[in-house]
Amino acid sequence: MIMTLDTISLNKEVVVEKVRDSSLKRRLLDLGFIPNNKVKCVLISPFKDPKAYKINNNIIALRNIDAKNIEVNDENN
Repeated sequence: MIMTLDTISLNKEVVVEKVRDSSLKRRLLDLGFIPNNKVKCVLISPFKDPKAYKINNNIIALRNIDAKNIEVNDENN
């Protein structure tokens, strides 16, 4: 099931499908958000924005507006 990274819940692990064209596309790819990489939501701030994600053994905080540009697939489906 394809969704965007901002919609996944805490401790959910998904697989990156694609990074949509945006002003941050190059930066997101450099951070490891490349197709077939696993990413897990590890922290949600009190106001639900930003969220922290674990990818390649690094923790990256992203605002929801930026996470909407990353399409992910629930690996359990």
